[in-house]
Amino acid sequence: NTCSFVLLQLGETIPESVAPEAAKTLVEDTLKMYEEVYDDDWLERKMEGNTLRTLIKIYNVMAFASYFCKSYSMLVYFTCKAVQLSLRNGICEHTPLSFLQFTGVVTNDDDAVLCYRIAKNAMSLQERFDMAAQIPELYFQFYGRIAWRFEPFQVCADNLRRGFETGLSTGDNDMGLLCAIHAIKTALFSGASLKSTLKEIDYYLHLLKTFKSAKMYSNILIYRETVTVLIDKGDATSIQEKNLCGDLDDPSNKLRDGLFCHRAIRAYWSGYTERCNHYSEKYMSILWPEARFMKLQMEFYHGLNSLDILKKKLRGFSSVKCKEALRTSISVMRNAAAHSDWNYANKLCL
Repeated sequence: NTCSFVLLQLGETIPESVAPEAAKTLVEDTLKMYEEVYDDDWLERKMEGNTLRTLIKIYNVMAFASYFCKSYSMLVYFTCKAVQLSLRNGICEHTPLSFLQFTGVVTNDDDAVLCYRIAKNAMSLQERFDMAAQIPELYFQFYGRIAWRFEPFQVCADNLRRGFETGLSTGDNDMGLLCAIHAIKTALFSGASLKSTLKEIDYYLHLLKTFKSAKMYSNILIYRETVTVLIDKGDATSIQEKNLCGDLDDPSNKLRDGLFCHRAIRAYWSGYTERCNHYSEKYMSILWPEARFMKLQMEFYHGLNSLDILKKKLRGFSSVKCKEALRTSISVMRNAAAHSDWNYANKLCL
């Protein structure tokens, strides 16, 4: 509310909602504007006036709040407004973050290479300003939301851990711990040692108890449950998550999509084919546009599980539907491998 009030006082307008089609148009217009404006001359233009810099900073803050609220259309609106302000008026210390937030909301796979270029250019702007305090958020945005498409998971996980360490050393505990969550996520799908990952998770959980961050605690707990199932089916090391995740039939529950995804993965590795299919389809039905990393992993597991259904000739499943899911999975992995052979070529071969 404070940010909204300040923006209104500065002459900006904030819509109560943004239609999906309007959000799509905003993204397309901003990408077009970037390609038209971004050049050496623009890079030499420093933004003049504190008002414009304050506007961009506030839009960045509101975009981040929209990310946590899972309000995709509003997230698009705020990020596009911040980027367009920079493109019109030159760069400032808040420009890199606004560009990174923007590339995180572009969902069209055809724009992935362009977005990666925009994100790398944004990271290079750190050299122009004193941005030490922004490092945790910059690392979260780049390595947690964008770079995983192109750079090895191990590289992303290592840099997210650096974001975590920097966050704690500079007092930005929340952003540091957000980096930690994404470091765990990336490490898990990189094939890291499960027992080492479990120890890392327990360290983060200890810190989260200290900082009393309930939402992040629940998120990491979901990952812990998955790791314990992969180690020993949860017999010896499991923490029960069900009491912390709330009503899974409530659409406003921000944890349920991630929980459905993890339950599908656990079911697959435990040999529960029907259960894996159930949670895979539940996850796909409520997926929000920002969850591209987990969607990609889910497409992979849904394809493998559909192949198991066909091999086992399980009753109650449509062979046509399973074959379509398998074809979709192969297509998705082929596109992913085109961007990062290191991360996805082995999955495509499976």
